[in-house]
Amino acid sequence: MPVAKGSTIDPERTRAAILEAATFMLYERGLDGIGVAELCTRLGVSKETLYRHFGTKDGLVQAMLEARSDRVVSWLAEAVAAAGEDPADQLAAVFDALQQWYDEPAFRGCAMVNAAAQHHVEAVRAITTRHLGRHLDLLTGIAARAGAADPHLLGRQLLMLVEGATVVAAHQDPAEAGGHARRAALTLLSAATRPDR
Repeated sequence: MPVAKGSTIDPERTRAAILEAATFMLYERGLDGIGVAELCTRLGVSKETLYRHFGTKDGLVQAMLEARSDRVVSWLAEAVAAAGEDPADQLAAVFDALQQWYDEPAFRGCAMVNAAAQHHVEAVRAITTRHLGRHLDLLTGIAARAGAADPHLLGRQLLMLVEGATVVAAHQDPAEAGGHARRAALTLLSAATRPDR
């Protein structure tokens, strides 16, 4: 990212700009779909600049995944908070938000799962594990507020629906994946919170 004559270099701003631009490219093309030379050319930075800010391409990938995880988790938490106090409405809001994402033209599936499948390295797997754990915490919280007998079990089942819907939307049917998973999730929630259980 060339610096205009007379302006000063802001390392944090440069790092953030590289990260934002690289996130789109790496998500669109896949982690292995673009090499360092092409990535630098498309970003408008030298290899030295990339390496100074991220160490390696793997360092950039890890930073991108961590930032994306933060953004996705915050986005879903905001959808849950905006849905009000009813846990069923909160759960429905998760799947409604996901369906909006699935409908976006740039949707390519879950960046975390894609990365774990493409990069069988411990650092990427650890980021993916943390990301899924954060989703599990959100869903388990909804299950607990709903009064589920075993909130952790229900949270794990709901996580499977979230991730399954995302895979189906990416590889088969984006138009209905969120809606089908939403109905299944609400059925599970209702069954887990019935008084006769």
